[in-house]
This record gives sequence, C-alpha cells and structure tokens, in this order.
Amino acid sequence: MNLEIQREKYLEYKTRLPKTGKQIIGQYDQKWMVVYQAFHPSISDYAVKHQRFGGDHYSFNRMSWIKPNFLWMMYRAGWASKPNQERILALWVDREKFDYILSQAVHSTFIAEVYQREEHWKKALAESEVRLQWDPDHDPYGNRLERKAIQLGLRGTVLKKFATEWLYQIEDITDWVKLEGAKVQANTIEELTVAYEQIYPLTDHSLAERIGIKSVGKHA
Repeated sequence: MNLEIQREKYLEYKTRLPKTGKQIIGQYDQKWMVVYQAFHPSISDYAVKHQRFGGDHYSFNRMSWIKPNFLWMMYRAGWASKPNQERILALWVDREKFDYILSQAVHSTFIAEVYQREEHWKKALAESEVRLQWDPDHDPYGNRLERKAIQLGLRGTVLKKFATEWLYQIEDITDWVKLEGAKVQANTIEELTVAYEQIYPLTDHSLAERIGIKSVGKHA
C-alpha cells in the first residue's frame, strides 16, 4: 500500500498550531510517522529505487539528521535549492521505532535539570547514538518563529536500522516542494500548500518532560 503526504493550505496550518513552546509537530497516523531528509540526487535515487538507504554515496559512519517538521526541512534545504539538498525525501517510519529513537536521545547541549552534572551529560552524549536538538521553527519565508522544532541525529546501530529496516516507504517529494517553493517566491502565500501536521502525542510523560516538552502555548 502506497502512503501519501496529506496536505493543507498554509494559512489553515498556521492558525491551527501553537505559536510558542517545544512540541513535536509532524504528520502521523496510528502506525507511521513521517520525517524528512534532504540529499544529493545520487543518494536519493538509490533510496527511492531500493526503498532503503545505501549505495556508494551514502555513509553509515556519520550522523544523519531527521526532521518531522515539513517547514523546518524547507528552511534547512531552501525549498530544495541548496547544494547537496536538491532532493527532499519523505520517510515513513514505524511509530514504535520513532518513540524508541526519542527514548535514546541526548540533548546536544547541557541541560542541568535533566543531567544534573555536566560530566553526566558528556558521558550520556558519548554513549548515545541519538542526538536531540531544538531549533527555532520557521515560516515559509525562512523567518524565525517563537515555536521550537525538533531534529534528531542518528548514528551507529540506530542509523543502520533506521536506514535499512525501520522505514516502510521512501518517497521523493521534490517536485511538489519546488512547486510550493515557487509560490513562496511569488509571494502567493494564500495558495501555498504544506504537509498537514499535528502535535505528536507522547504517552510517556516522563520522556516528554526529559526531552523538553511541557505544555502547549508556553515556552519550554
């Protein structure tokens, strides 16, 4: 069964989601979570053809970052215009595996209330295969928002399993991205369509608190 990105008008998206705070915002259903990555065509061509990552140009020996938030990916890749980010891939990952990735994540910077001592954080950072980073979210024009967006860096065994075992579908959405990016360039924002996204529900409240998610609408 082929899955498809559900879409909505940006102006509806903008009014529906919280304006501030740290929240995992993305597209999901009962089984799958969508995350995004941007690559050089040689990597994306292999991934789409084989429905897994690999080939001569993909490295399992470096950290690879995944982003659940569509517009954060568009900011990072310049709507598929930046070098080595000319192709945008939508990746459907099993939600149980996505939650596992979150459970293994260690912040890229020291957070005293989570790690207590800096040496504890450094030890956790060295041992973990998942990095957690909160960055300002951005609007379609690249302007910073008060809301924060999450990205997760994978390496080692977690990256290998994610890239070769945990993905149900890999889709190249570059054509759609460029079509929507042209609307941004033309300033026809009322016509802009983005991925339909919601706040991702975390049932493990201790995990949510550990990674920095508090209440909607408040700075975390």
